Amino acid sequence: MFSRKKVVVADVCIIVEGSYPYVAGGVSSWVHELIESQPNLKIHLLILLAQNSDRKLKYTLPPNVIGTTEIILQSLPSGKKRLPNSALIAQQIELTLNNLMHSGGFEDLKELINILSKYKGKIGQEFLINSPEAWKMLLRMYNREFSHCSFLDYFWTWRGLLGGMYSVLQGELPEAKVYHSVSTGYAGLYLARAKIETGRPAILTEHGIYTNERHIEIAMADWLHEEDRSLEGMAVDSSKRNIRHLWMQSFQSYSRACYSACDRIITLFGGNQKFQLHDGAQRSLMEIIPNGVDYERYETLQNEQRGNSFVVALIGRVVPIKDIKTYIRAIARVKEVIPEIRAYVLGPFDEDPEYYCECIQLTNHLGIQEELNFTGRVDLTQWMERIDINVLTSISEGQPLVILEAGAAGIPTISTDVGACREMIEGDSRETPSLGHGGIVVPLSSPLATADAIIQLLSDPKLLRSAGKNLQERVRRYYNKDDLQEKYQSLYNQYIDQ
Repeated sequence: MFSRKKVVVADVCIIVEGSYPYVAGGVSSWVHELIESQPNLKIHLLILLAQNSDRKLKYTLPPNVIGTTEIILQSLPSGKKRLPNSALIAQQIELTLNNLMHSGGFEDLKELINILSKYKGKIGQEFLINSPEAWKMLLRMYNREFSHCSFLDYFWTWRGLLGGMYSVLQGELPEAKVYHSVSTGYAGLYLARAKIETGRPAILTEHGIYTNERHIEIAMADWLHEEDRSLEGMAVDSSKRNIRHLWMQSFQSYSRACYSACDRIITLFGGNQKFQLHDGAQRSLMEIIPNGVDYERYETLQNEQRGNSFVVALIGRVVPIKDIKTYIRAIARVKEVIPEIRAYVLGPFDEDPEYYCECIQLTNHLGIQEELNFTGRVDLTQWMERIDINVLTSISEGQPLVILEAGAAGIPTISTDVGACREMIEGDSRETPSLGHGGIVVPLSSPLATADAIIQLLSDPKLLRSAGKNLQERVRRYYNKDDLQEKYQSLYNQYIDQ
């Protein structure tokens, strides 16, 4: 007689999308350190991945990770093409989809989950996406609001949005005492589903605001080439929804559903909370827990001779949202004034190979291939003693760890005015008196302003050293890793016992 293997229920199921443990840096580093800081808790990782994602581990999973579940977005069980009362089922689904693709939220998601649960094991890709009923539904939804748009764009958007959502609603849900998502989006949708189906506590931690980042990506997307074709003379009817609106309003609905499901809504800094409130978060559930770093580890790496060299680095992934091209153009400008400049991009460049190639081409075109090097992923502790200035040119950030890590090592930062970067560099209301600036904040997408800031600091060793010391002291006082660990330990223990 064979005995069944006992399933160990996790204390916490952490839900991640497109990051840990297959992408290095940023949110992934935060997740890894969070898990390591809770060795007494059993953690299950629920990992959402795009199709054809690179699944090579960038981190060694801590021993308290007792299981992993991978969900491939757009991948659904096949199911049956026809069901009893197919037309009625499609009509019920369409009603909830209209809301979720417009201005819906938690109740619409709950209703959709209830509909799908009645046909568990029978309903899947064939009925939801490929059936005659699905085709008729698509045509009705297109003709209702989007007949002025490219049908081809709508067709692929409809399939993309629903494929992603259905894969979340039909994927495996690990059993856990607490569910914790590190973003809204599809991960937040999974969190809301977990709340609906299990009733267990749901925690959300937002680093950057997911809907803002998707808005930037969608605005920049060259695959969305359609525009409103209903022209009167030269005027476009801006009151009508277009495909970009469909993408954005769908993700905003997912955020509303996630916020409504949460028992606690955490972010890294106050600036994010106005966006959370706008998308439906309840103020009484909101909390700020800043990022933290191992100050003592980085503090020992500082170079007392810093200020006599000319080394700058951008620490981050080579992807469009980091706006590496602005950094490249800034370095070309700095070279004209400080020919001895040495610049680096310290981070992986395999996530978006096409963008990386464009960056290399721009570097070569500007003639700075000798001055600017792309290293790939590195051990930062081997680099901190060499760097004079840390540079961020990102279009969007939350509370980037690289500013704190560099600051702990006494390295000042030049950063765009995004996320919590300004308050980390210049201080906030906690400082009385102010410690002083730990670098320079520059406008978005401004190579000239970025270059001028680099030149200003490198041309004044005294200013460079004082900015580094100011940022170092700020990190020591307000961004200590131990504080973060204790707060999450208390939070988890509170909800695990419920």
